[in-house]
Amino acid sequence: MSLKARIKNKKARVGVIGIGYVGLPLAVEFAKAGFSVTGIDVDEIKVAAINAGENYIPDIAEDTLKALVSSGNLQATKDMDIIADLDAVAICVPTPLSKVGDPDISYIIAAIDDINRHIHKDLLIILESTTYPGTTQDIVFTRLEKSGLTVGEDYYLCFSPERIDPGNEKYTIANTPKVIGGVTAACTKLGTLLYEQIVDEVVTVSSPEAAEMVKLLENTYRSINIGLVNEVAIMCEKLGVDVWEVIDAAATKPYGFMKFTPGPGLGGHCIPIDPQYLSWKMRTLDYNPRFINLAAEINSAMPAFVKDTVVNALNRHGKALNGSKVLVLGAAYKKDVDDVRESPALDVLVLLEMAGAAVDFFDPYVTDILLDNKNKAGLTELTAEQINTYDAVVILTDHSSVDYELVKKQATLIIDTRNVYPLNNDEKIIRLGVGKKD
Repeated sequence: MSLKARIKNKKARVGVIGIGYVGLPLAVEFAKAGFSVTGIDVDEIKVAAINAGENYIPDIAEDTLKALVSSGNLQATKDMDIIADLDAVAICVPTPLSKVGDPDISYIIAAIDDINRHIHKDLLIILESTTYPGTTQDIVFTRLEKSGLTVGEDYYLCFSPERIDPGNEKYTIANTPKVIGGVTAACTKLGTLLYEQIVDEVVTVSSPEAAEMVKLLENTYRSINIGLVNEVAIMCEKLGVDVWEVIDAAATKPYGFMKFTPGPGLGGHCIPIDPQYLSWKMRTLDYNPRFINLAAEINSAMPAFVKDTVVNALNRHGKALNGSKVLVLGAAYKKDVDDVRESPALDVLVLLEMAGAAVDFFDPYVTDILLDNKNKAGLTELTAEQINTYDAVVILTDHSSVDYELVKKQATLIIDTRNVYPLNNDEKIIRLGVGKKD
């Protein structure tokens, strides 16, 4: 039976290398569609959890995972030898930045080298990890050429950017269009066929480079617009205007405007990092990506701006930040998720502690965090008695399950960076981007 027929008949064996926030939801979707799926990861804890039917990704229902594992449609392993038995493999490994801000594609290279040791005819390989344009052709394809097999005939290679949005219940893998670009037309056709089994719409582009650029454009667009609205928030404070009122009014325009909101900075694995991949690539081509760099400068300065806001708010209440007790609400980078990767809340916490404040945090999704290589445990609950003991409460992540009315009632001073208390004139609530005219 051909690979095309095996995919159509759901007989193809699918592997997903990297079973984190991106890989596990993808593996679950393929398993739900009826494919036999193997998650492959170097993390023994994740592998053991999957095989025991234990979920560690909030977006996946525990019962769904258990059922897929029990049915035999989903399993996990550390053993890369399984690749020899697969028909298709998706690569969903991390792509962080190095300490000097350059792309770190070592995880991609390691995955490709593992695949190369077990590559065989009729194997479909799809890279989903976000990376700079040219990676699929220049790095992945070049390394796979050593196998002696011919791409587009013996094996098939594509790039398809992941579009996972943690915590988003409206847009999932199934109803979010999937972009894909293959090294050859035959690669694109087979990759499209595979994803058509789990998504409503597949959008094909002419090359892997175009698909790689799609992902970077999406998140660069968001980074730049968030940088813009963060700067507008600072302007509004200086002008004595309410930025949230301005944004809501502007958003009533039915064309030419898309709503973005300010906050304490950028977080997550994508938006703070992906534009830097593009920036790095353009610097190698002797081009200065000014929009990307300016947005990064503004967004990365927001935690310090929030710290200064706390300083000024305490000063108006006759207190110094040094020696004050501060409670931070939220450690995750966005509401209703447990992901702290690149979270601006961590930067704010560090800055407050460096300024001499005694800082605690509460996050219903995060029990502890790593700050300056030290573990910091969060509060296990939020009570009226606890809130009363702090000189200031800083809202950095607006989780839905937090009792903000209790916070408002009990707190002495609140710095609200997420507009939890819109159009509030209470003197003890200081909202980001809301200035007061003299």
